[in-house]
Amino acid sequence: MGFLFFAAPVSSQGAVILVLGDSISAGYGLDSPAQGWVGLLAEKIKAAGKPWDIANASISGEVTAGGLSRIDALLAKHKPGILILELGANDGLRGLQPSLMQANLDEIINRAQKSGAKIVLLGMRIPPNYGKRFNDLFEAVFPSLAKQHGAAYVPFLMEGVGGNAQLMQPDGLHPNAEAQPVLMRLVWEKLAPFL
Repeated sequence: MGFLFFAAPVSSQGAVILVLGDSISAGYGLDSPAQGWVGLLAEKIKAAGKPWDIANASISGEVTAGGLSRIDALLAKHKPGILILELGANDGLRGLQPSLMQANLDEIINRAQKSGAKIVLLGMRIPPNYGKRFNDLFEAVFPSLAKQHGAAYVPFLMEGVGGNAQLMQPDGLHPNAEAQPVLMRLVWEKLAPFL
């Protein structure tokens, strides 16, 4: 999936929000990306009269190593003032070591902050069938990074959505169209002070 600009090309202010995520931010399974929480966020920002554009560089199936391999080119291309980082769920679902996931996210945040971007980190959880120890290690990564880097932080992007069949697609992993405004509001709450 390519880059999606939901607003006009970068304005003279050059105020860009870069979203680096996986299928949940790419709008997997929705009729159009504009239905996804990122598209709804772009509308909300525009309605609020804020001079920010959104570049959505989210790819379905992306893992943190993939995000790390792309971050330098994305920072150079978009020069974002804010990075919304939503990666890690696929690392967890593949059983990859949480310590490696943490190292990758840490480096993405370091590079983004060095380029001048503020960070909004979106936490994730994985299904309980991976076992308590793995789940605890996985979930501990996000608050630890947020604290370390002084990032704005949403503890769980799928709060109130995950596990609710009414708001999930049949696969049980991806939020449906009805759920997207819930996700958008969680992100907006943490993003708004930066705008």
